[in-house]
Amino acid sequence: MPHTLPFHRSDRCPHCDAEVRVCLNCRFYDPASHWECREHIPEPVRDKDRANFCDYFQRRHDGGAAGAAGQDDDPASARDAFDKLFGG
Repeated sequence: MPHTLPFHRSDRCPHCDAEVRVCLNCRFYDPASHWECREHIPEPVRDKDRANFCDYFQRRHDGGAAGAAGQDDDPASARDAFDKLFGG
């Protein structure tokens, strides 16, 4: 069953049980930015691979590895990558 949006802090990948609402899955994650975020966050998030309560979180649309900031695929490609990841 495909995962529905939005992601909640407690959501986990049905295949590998990893937390999904993490900085590394956010479209604003950018290793070259201040605190590795393109948003103006008030304090750094230390564990980028752990679930957090960030109000700016938006799911990545590049379908690839974290760090490809600002390179969104077309919607069909992003949906295909998302469905492959979450069994859709």
